[in-house]
Amino acid sequence: MRPFQSALRFAACVFTFTTLALAQQPADSQTNTLVPPVPHAKTIHLKHVLVIGETKGFEHDSVPDAMAAIFNMGQESGLWDTTLRTDTELLTKKKLDRNAKNLDYFDAIVFTSTTGELDMDESQKADMMSFIKEDGKGFVGVHAALDTNYKWPEYGEMIGGWFDQHPWMTFNAPIVNEDPNFPAVRHFPHEFVKYDEIYQPKEWSRDKVNVLLSLDASRLDYNNNPRIHRTDHDFAVAWSKMYGKGRVFYSTLGHTEESWSDPDIRKMYFEAVKWVLGMTDGTTASHPRAAADAKTP
Repeated sequence: MRPFQSALRFAACVFTFTTLALAQQPADSQTNTLVPPVPHAKTIHLKHVLVIGETKGFEHDSVPDAMAAIFNMGQESGLWDTTLRTDTELLTKKKLDRNAKNLDYFDAIVFTSTTGELDMDESQKADMMSFIKEDGKGFVGVHAALDTNYKWPEYGEMIGGWFDQHPWMTFNAPIVNEDPNFPAVRHFPHEFVKYDEIYQPKEWSRDKVNVLLSLDASRLDYNNNPRIHRTDHDFAVAWSKMYGKGRVFYSTLGHTEESWSDPDIRKMYFEAVKWVLGMTDGTTASHPRAAADAKTP
């Protein structure tokens, strides 16, 4: 009888210990079929941005600064990864060897003060235009991207025109914000000044783009300046446009190395990349020049 009682006591102790142990376990370790599992956090799929810094003409000192800025913006925001190249090998839809990515991998292209006739054959040119026009991918042109590919008519049509001198060289440019609702220029006041080199565009028309920023024509010096070719004195500083299904942004700002340390300029290009990637909304509808902005001395 005594051995039987001892066995009962031992069994009771084991039961009590097990019950206490289970009670002390965290609630989430116990299976409860009535409670749904914790939902997974939404996965953010990184976009892929290709930055091209090839120069076949004038060499801007700011090219490395611009390339590094786009890279850092993507890394710090976690919105895109960046491939930096000073050649045009990846501007193709042909399959590439050595783990190189072609245009099918990327979501946007950024030209950081490229100049001259870039090393692209006809198939590469067709692939790049298809990337934007048919695939609906994005393009951002920084400063001298307008001083590029003069012998490629479709490039000028896509970006909006070409460089035709910088009448005032690098100066304190009086700028007017024409579209304060557009994400890339929303942070600028209506009127402001930036020390930069403002390009004069040729084969460019206001009715084909949405002018975001422009020079204040009433505050410019026109005396003894043979570089001024636009008789309408309409000097756009930044614009947005569509090219087929693709979004295109261009700005002449970013000539100097110091400009890439300017929070305003960095934010403009950060928001521009986001916009061409389709992450934000902003109009590309053209609008006439405001009467006040058209006044000249």
